[in-house]
Amino acid sequence: MSIEILQGLLIPFLGTSLGAACVFFMREQFNPLLQRGLLGFAAGIMVAASVWSLLIPAMDQAVSSWGEFLSCIPAVTGFWGGILFLLLLDHLIPHQHLNTDETEGPKSKASRSTMMVLAVVLHNIPEGMAVGVLYASWYNGAADITLGAAIALSVGIAIQNFPEGAIISMPLRAEGLSKLRSFVYGVLSGVVEPIGAVATVIFASFVVPVLPFLLSFAAGAMLYVVVEEIIPEMSEGEHSNIGTIMFALGFSLMMILDTTLG
Repeated sequence: MSIEILQGLLIPFLGTSLGAACVFFMREQFNPLLQRGLLGFAAGIMVAASVWSLLIPAMDQAVSSWGEFLSCIPAVTGFWGGILFLLLLDHLIPHQHLNTDETEGPKSKASRSTMMVLAVVLHNIPEGMAVGVLYASWYNGAADITLGAAIALSVGIAIQNFPEGAIISMPLRAEGLSKLRSFVYGVLSGVVEPIGAVATVIFASFVVPVLPFLLSFAAGAMLYVVVEEIIPEMSEGEHSNIGTIMFALGFSLMMILDTTLG
């Protein structure tokens, strides 16, 4: 595994860590409008990344093996695989949804803070896979995947991870945890991303023909997170357009990153 891949896989984790560090410098609680805006921004980045960085390259890669008419088959199959995989994890892993105080899944003695971290870990799985499979595609010589495109996705995920890290660490601080412990929880919520990315790179390197399926699988999983968790949280409470505006801003930024660097 090259140094470029290792560096790229760590960029999203850096975003989470920097976001979690906000607990040392900011007030203990986010302004509700600010939190809505950050969630909308993150959702916009994830949706744009799913389309430009994952689904479109998946169909482009499939043309050589499936032909142009059938190139959508790996994309649709992988996409549904990602949706169903996250749906399964959502029911099996005990965690707290971002927009409710209730927990789902098997009964657990885990604390509220642990449940919150588990929720974000669940969200970070597809993001790590997305970064890993894009770097694997570049490393294995996919003609339509450049190093710039992989870096663009890493940077985009890191940007959306920044508010995610803060949204974890700061509420934990408000609940009475120390600043250091809140920071550690926030950082730990992002550890799964580089681990999942490395595992995906290793797996994809041995099974190159499945790369289109993996790209679309990651897209489906990411979009599940957006629709199931982020958008409901963004829209909760008194009506405001800030989430929608920030969604459009995040979508535009990721689209620009992907088209300019890719």
